Amino acid sequence: MAKTEGLVQIGALSRRTGVNIETIRYYERIGLLSAPPRSQGGYRQSLVEDVRRLNFVRRLRELGFPLDDVRALLDLAARKRTACREVQKLAGGHLAAVQGKIKDLRRMERVLRDMVASCERGVAPQCPMIETLWNAEIRPVVTRRRRH
Repeated sequence: MAKTEGLVQIGALSRRTGVNIETIRYYERIGLLSAPPRSQGGYRQSLVEDVRRLNFVRRLRELGFPLDDVRALLDLAARKRTACREVQKLAGGHLAAVQGKIKDLRRMERVLRDMVASCERGVAPQCPMIETLWNAEIRPVVTRRRRH
């Protein structure tokens, strides 16, 4: 089937952006991408401009932005005059969340390093790492609320 000028099928859109076809369909379902027109054969035919939009979404997701923030940033990008303050506020909130995760990961790294070291030191019949994990105090998982 010949391609219509200015339209790309979902496979080509996937190849051009590196985004999985199922992810593209998901983004369409949740409204991050508009539902493309279909060919007579029923194939999705995205506009060439959708390549840029999808690349923007992919990059934000690679940076760990949640879908709500991606949606907000898409809305801001669509404006003729982007409000840098709003973009800065979203990015600053995400930065704080990433910094919190890094702090948590460093704490986990220390605990794991200590547990691995305790296994290296001993030839005990009981594995110190298993004992530590098995007898660990149960603490609820705390999620950080982002400020909007």
